[in-house]
Amino acid sequence: MNKFAKNIGFYLLLIAISILVAQFFMQQGPEEIEEFTYSELMRQVEAGNIDEVTMVGSERVEGTFEGQEFEVDVPPEDTSYLMQALRAQNIEISTEPEPSAPWWLNILGYMLPIGILIIAWIFIMQRMQGGGGKMMSFGKSKANQMQEQDKDVTFDDVANYEEVKEELQEVVEFLKNPRKFSRLGAEVPKGILLVGPPGTGKTLMARAVAGEAGVPFFFVSGSDFVEMFVGVGASRVRDLFEKGKENSPCIIFVDELDSVGRQRGAGVGGGHDEREQTLNQLLNEMDGFESNEGIILMGATNRPDVLDPALLRPGRFDRQVVVDKPDIRGRRLILEIHLKNKPVADDVDTEILAKRTPGFTGADMENLTNEAAILSARRGKDVITMTEFDDAVDRVIAGPAKKSRVISEEEKNLVAYHETGHALLGELLEHADRTHKVSIIPRGGAGGFTIPLPEDDKNFMTKSELLDKVTSLLGGRVAEEIFLDDISTGAQNDLKRATKIVRAMITQYGMSDKLGPLTLGEQQDGQVFLGKDLSTGRNYSEDVASEIDDEISSFMEQCHRKARDLLEENAETVQRVVENLKEHETLKSEQIQKLMEGEEIEEPQEKEEESSPSDSAGEEKESEEEELPDIPRTESGQDTGSVPGH
Repeated sequence: MNKFAKNIGFYLLLIAISILVAQFFMQQGPEEIEEFTYSELMRQVEAGNIDEVTMVGSERVEGTFEGQEFEVDVPPEDTSYLMQALRAQNIEISTEPEPSAPWWLNILGYMLPIGILIIAWIFIMQRMQGGGGKMMSFGKSKANQMQEQDKDVTFDDVANYEEVKEELQEVVEFLKNPRKFSRLGAEVPKGILLVGPPGTGKTLMARAVAGEAGVPFFFVSGSDFVEMFVGVGASRVRDLFEKGKENSPCIIFVDELDSVGRQRGAGVGGGHDEREQTLNQLLNEMDGFESNEGIILMGATNRPDVLDPALLRPGRFDRQVVVDKPDIRGRRLILEIHLKNKPVADDVDTEILAKRTPGFTGADMENLTNEAAILSARRGKDVITMTEFDDAVDRVIAGPAKKSRVISEEEKNLVAYHETGHALLGELLEHADRTHKVSIIPRGGAGGFTIPLPEDDKNFMTKSELLDKVTSLLGGRVAEEIFLDDISTGAQNDLKRATKIVRAMITQYGMSDKLGPLTLGEQQDGQVFLGKDLSTGRNYSEDVASEIDDEISSFMEQCHRKARDLLEENAETVQRVVENLKEHETLKSEQIQKLMEGEEIEEPQEKEEESSPSDSAGEEKESEEEELPDIPRTESGQDTGSVPGH
């Protein structure tokens, strides 16, 4: 529309200039008498000073007088009198018809308003289409076809996920060599659903399939189907599959599938008619009466629990591929890919960084390398060192350091004891993760933080491991009780997370000897969205609820007592660590080990560097509460506890 408007404007400007030029030349000639009245004309005629005149129509006279042109309007009743006077003076008289407008100008007078209305209507319709569609294209699909030059991502650019790539490689191979499968009676899956948390690389995996397959690849977001007009979504689904049939074999990728594939009838007051019509059309296109040979539908979502069951049955999305968070090996491979085009120092150890980032997704790892590069540029370095990566991990997990914050000695002492309690229990407990770093520099919403370094990723945890996690979380509160004879609000988040783990042990994992191997309190149908089930999911009596509360208190008391015993036995070590922590503000794993062995530590060669005081504080990151058990990556608190990691 913008190009069309520019062309029309250019031509209109050209016509206006042409008219002005023509008028300019037409006006060139003898000078015209400005004031020449009918009375003056009669006087000059009677005096014999006029030689010839031209009657234009019946009410206008044109002629020359003393070398100048004149033009006079004649009253209708005086026309005959004027003619007699002219003849009496033997003045030559010529006549001309009264000029009329050209035929095309008359037509233009009718057509111009209609044309303006049509142009205005086209403009309004295209604005309603978002400025990029064609007129009457409401029902046209907004899917874009990936061009050959954009297919620059292959499976080689996707680190880790070997099983996922193997699943998708079968689809690519079927598109390239269908006879290999058809001779055995095998059919390609009609739909492949990529499922996983945000940031794990589902869309990147789809782009890699497009790069590998070498067939037309259409991509669209689920939200592009539904508009304000009823029936538009279903029409766009039909148009999308029509495009697919015209370009068969091809792949159609629908990102954020849950926005259009949400279960029908869910929600208070019923469903959304337009969205449900769109979903019904999608179901019909995927597996209806008409076959869609050669069209493979790929979808991506991080909410498979809210999808309609009809969408997930065989014949539609035949195969669900889970793209989960990478393990330690996967994180290392992802880091190496993101570091390919960055100048990295020799001291950067991707193995250590992978251990320090449990729960990070591919997007998190990319953000980590970018933060490290920004810190390195801010400090004027030519390469990115391990120091920048170490600080970037702390920044991503806990937020930027608040070095401008003024902390009193009393608060600094409180934070030091609190974090020392966390750090030492991480070293003393058998099943706890070793402490990698402890700091009393405020970050985000926390006054300090303790970062553990897990040996490896764990998919399952034993009862002993969970109890040691809880004991480690209680270390900050217990250290305050023993060495300060008082407690603070800094353990609020620690207590919340510890209680959550203990409750899950009792009600979900059956780890209570008193209640036995039971699952208590599970929601009956497992639905997580409003309208499907408004019940609380409680399936036990008040007596059992009381027993659960007693067991939670018993487990917490057991862990509290264990934490107290260990810290009291190592009181001297606690004091040494606290004094050094207040002096150096940050202690690494090796320094903590030396202090536990009674050795003195040297002044650190390179203190932790961070952003300038003008940097804005990051928000405190909450742990993923829907995942159980809530494995504490870093011990957390509000005022004095650390911020939880991933």
